[in-house]
Amino acid sequence: MLSKRILRGVAAGEISEAYLRWPSPLAEAGTRLSTVVGLIGVGEVSRVDPGELTDDDARRAGFGSAAGLRASLAKHGRGEVYRLTLSFEGPAPRPVAEPVVVGGRERAVIDQQLARLDVSAPRGPWTRQVLEVLRRRPGIRAAELAAEHNRPVSRCKSDVWRLRELGLVEQVESGFGLSARGRSYLEGGD
Repeated sequence: MLSKRILRGVAAGEISEAYLRWPSPLAEAGTRLSTVVGLIGVGEVSRVDPGELTDDDARRAGFGSAAGLRASLAKHGRGEVYRLTLSFEGPAPRPVAEPVVVGGRERAVIDQQLARLDVSAPRGPWTRQVLEVLRRRPGIRAAELAAEHNRPVSRCKSDVWRLRELGLVEQVESGFGLSARGRSYLEGGD
């Protein structure tokens, strides 16, 4: 319901109000929104007459003038105009992930999938080796992995992509690491 421009402005402390055109109120005072920038608190929600908006109102909403704010409202949505007072309340809580346990049947399927990848590779078995590197060095970049295995970067990226398709690897920071499924698989195989 709030644009990225508004969210970033609230998080930066530059925007404290938003004006939205809705057929009926779509938010309530006291609501906390978990967004890409963090938690946004909704204070007051009130209907306003766009003709009465001032330049100060516009500045609090991240616009240079009331005319600019009114022009934006004319282009976006139908219905009444509502003022929302907004505040940044910090980072959004991270969801607690359920532990992943790779059981016997699933482990056997993964073993078969990895064996197929190993058998089809002219260089021989490679999957376990790459998984172990990703366990030891989460966030490793494809170029570093390639240098460590003396392989072209494009081939290493392809290898990692195959392991990602199996749900064993995920993007971590600017590189790759084991997913929860990959960690459970390796821990159960030790």
